[in-house]
Amino acid sequence: MAEPIQRVLLKLSGEALMGPDAFGYHAETMVGMVAQIKEVAELGIQVGIVVGGGNLFRGATGALSGMNRATADSMGMLATVMNALALKDALQAAGVDARMQTAVPIGHVGEPFERDSAVRHLEAGRVVIFGGGTGNPFFTTDTASALRGAEIGADLMLKATKVDGVYTADPKKDPTATRYESLTFDEAIAKNLGVLDTAAFALCREQKLPLVVFNIFKPGALKRVVLGDATEGTRVVL
Repeated sequence: MAEPIQRVLLKLSGEALMGPDAFGYHAETMVGMVAQIKEVAELGIQVGIVVGGGNLFRGATGALSGMNRATADSMGMLATVMNALALKDALQAAGVDARMQTAVPIGHVGEPFERDSAVRHLEAGRVVIFGGGTGNPFFTTDTASALRGAEIGADLMLKATKVDGVYTADPKKDPTATRYESLTFDEAIAKNLGVLDTAAFALCREQKLPLVVFNIFKPGALKRVVLGDATEGTRVVL
């Protein structure tokens, strides 16, 4: 029988925060996500979160428009810090004790990322939001999620998406697409499924950090995943 989950790392995309809007934050969507995170935290499960910045700025898009890639990625990292602050504020407004740590040091905005401090917050029952990506250009927030998950000793990494798992093809374009219930990391990399970048998959595989891809927009889905409901999402394992 599998050991119960005690600590998770949740990856939220910036796009998820904007819900149906084209930019920024969608209040109702934020409330729904916070409610799911609170529900899991109240189970006694320790929650770390890495948030992307695509609702505000994407480094890769900036680079395509002619901007220096390192500069564009630095702007993207600042966008993730803004999102981390917004998420922390929403969690605190809902009565959840939360902290924000950033890999890009910004005085008076958030704590600098420090592994031991993050673990102490988690053990004290606080939700910890990690902004700033890895703190370096050329790395995605997927890779940052795998890195932070490994650093804090998470039992499970969770990739929140708009679909209920990993499919054989884009279910919005191919009506014959079917959902994988489980995959190995080797299969996910070989099939180039695009759920995470290859570096993130490889780091999860190396660190033996299992992954579940699920639909954050399904009410209660986050709780069902951490409680081991195999019908929810797609599990990626060794």
